[in-house]
Amino acid sequence: MQEPHVFKAEPTAVMLEAGKTYAWCTCGLSQKNPFCDGHHKTIEGMPFKPLRFTAEKSEEVWLCNCKHTKTPPFCDGTHEQFRK
Repeated sequence: MQEPHVFKAEPTAVMLEAGKTYAWCTCGLSQKNPFCDGHHKTIEGMPFKPLRFTAEKSEEVWLCNCKHTKTPPFCDGTHEQFRK
């Protein structure tokens, strides 16, 4: 199985709007991380698709940029293992 690219070894704080649907990047190659920009479609054989989710309430959250979280799209601290 292909592993996602670690975009950054730290999360991004994002203000979500209640009822709005977002597309979180799962491949790590998006230029609009933590959100998907469709970059995964440009690489043949790329097995990743964005994770679409709808915000339940308006709030600030921390979205994962290392793409290895166990609680996607939210950061769970896994990025610590990728820090140099």
